[in-house]
Amino acid sequence: MLGAERIDTYLPLLQGKRVGLTINQSSRVGETRLIDTLLARKVQVVRAFGPEHGVNGQTAAATDVDNSEDPQTHTPFISLFGKQVKPPKEDIADIDIMVFDMQDVGVRFYTYISTLHYVMEACAESGIPLLLLDRPNPNDGYIDGPVREANCSSFIGMHPIPIVHGMTLGEYAQMINGQHWLKNGIQCNLKVITMQHYRHGMGYTLPIAPSPNLNTQRSVILYPSLCWFGGTIISDGRGTGTPFQLLGAPSLKDKYPFRFVPQPIPHVAERPMHMRDTCYGMDLRQISLDTIIRSKKLQLKWLLSLYENYPEKAHFFNGEAQNGPDTVIHFDLQAGTTRLRKQIKAGLSENEIRKSWQDGLEKFKKIREKYILYP
Repeated sequence: MLGAERIDTYLPLLQGKRVGLTINQSSRVGETRLIDTLLARKVQVVRAFGPEHGVNGQTAAATDVDNSEDPQTHTPFISLFGKQVKPPKEDIADIDIMVFDMQDVGVRFYTYISTLHYVMEACAESGIPLLLLDRPNPNDGYIDGPVREANCSSFIGMHPIPIVHGMTLGEYAQMINGQHWLKNGIQCNLKVITMQHYRHGMGYTLPIAPSPNLNTQRSVILYPSLCWFGGTIISDGRGTGTPFQLLGAPSLKDKYPFRFVPQPIPHVAERPMHMRDTCYGMDLRQISLDTIIRSKKLQLKWLLSLYENYPEKAHFFNGEAQNGPDTVIHFDLQAGTTRLRKQIKAGLSENEIRKSWQDGLEKFKKIREKYILYP
C-alpha cells in the first residue's frame, strides 16, 4: 500500500490547512490524481510545484518548464525546473504544509531527488512542515557505482552517494536531513507516510511512466547503466520507441550489424543524439530483464565494449577534445567522478574499476542503514 493510498493516516494533517503540493503525473491515488483526491475531500490546495518534465510529464529532458495552470482545477502550477529549481519564498509564504509525492527510480542523476532537496530546503527556511508520501524504488535491489566526488557536484549529482542508492524517497529525505546536506546544515520538519507491506528488493512495476523516456519497465531497469552514455558520442536510444534499450553510433558501422535511426519526437526527444543518422551498435531489447535484476550491479561491460570498439576514441567523451582531459565534463557529472573516464581510457578491466568503488560503497552503506524504513 503506497503512502498516497493511506488517506486516513494523513488527511487529518491537512484538514484546515493551506496546502502546497510537489507533484507530477505519477502522483495518483489509484486511477485518480492526488490533487483531485484531496480537493474532493475539501483540502484547500493553494498551489502545486512541478519538477523536470513538468507536472504532466510531457516536457523533454533538460528542457525548461514554464509556470502554468491546471486546466481542470485552475490550481497554479509553479515550475521547479528552468529559471528556478527551488520554491520561491513568495510562492510558499501562504502555505501551512507542503506535500511531496512523485515516483522516483532510485538513481543519483534522476533529478527528482534534487527537486526534493530544494523543496526541503525552502520549507526549512520558511518553517513549513513537509509531508512526504512514500513510493517504491524499482531499482532498490542493489547499491552500486562510484560515490559522487566533490568536484562533480551538480543538479544531476547533489549528494555524495553512489549511482544506485537503494532507498525510497522517504528514506532519502531522512538522509538529506540527517546528514545536514541542506544549506547551512538546516533541517526540514519532515514526516514520511510510509508504505505498508513493502520490503527492499521485492520489485515494482511502475503503473505510470515517471518521465517521457522511461516509458517501459525495461527502460527503468536499464536506465542506471545507460544514462551515462548521454555524456558520450553513443546514442542511448532516445529518439526511438525504445529509449534506454539501444546503444549505437554511425561510426560503429564496421563493428556491429544491428542498426537504428533516432528521430525527433515532440515532448520526448526534440533533438536526439545522431538525429536521422543510422546508428550501429547493441540491441538490449532481447536481454533477459531477470538476468539484469539478479546481477545486482550496474552493467559496466557495455560502456567498456563500446569504448574499445569506437574508432575515434578522442571524440568518445563529449567535450573532452575541446576542453582537455583534465576538465570536468558532462560524463564526469553523470558518473560522479573524473576517475571512471580516466580508468576507461587507461584500459582498466571491469574488475579493477569495480574494486576502486568498494571503499566508497561500504562507507555509504553504513550511513544508509541509519535511515532505512523497510526491511
